[in-house]
Amino acid sequence: MVDLHLDPDVLSSLQEVMESEYPKLLETFLDDSQKRVEALRKARDDAKALGLIAHSFKGSSGNLGAVRLTQLCQQLEEESAGPAAELGALVDQIDQEFALVRPLYESERQRFQL
Repeated sequence: MVDLHLDPDVLSSLQEVMESEYPKLLETFLDDSQKRVEALRKARDDAKALGLIAHSFKGSSGNLGAVRLTQLCQQLEEESAGPAAELGALVDQIDQEFALVRPLYESERQRFQL
């Protein structure tokens, strides 16, 4: 697993495409991601639910360049076919990774707000 948390090229491309809506995109991602992390915590014992949440979180994280978060979500999605008791550590890793990238996205959002 790579140690890259955010892909600056993805953020740069999004900024070019989204222009003045870029900060709103980042804000939406942060809000949505917080809800997904909370949903993962609540679904710790439900492998099927974890897999579904991880799948959608993987997509949004990938679209916003959260490289390691995307990888962790993909791993959770793939391993959700197994017993949920073994998935708690991955949920914790996703929670920790989001806690790490959240301030990076918040800082990025602040750079473009008028």
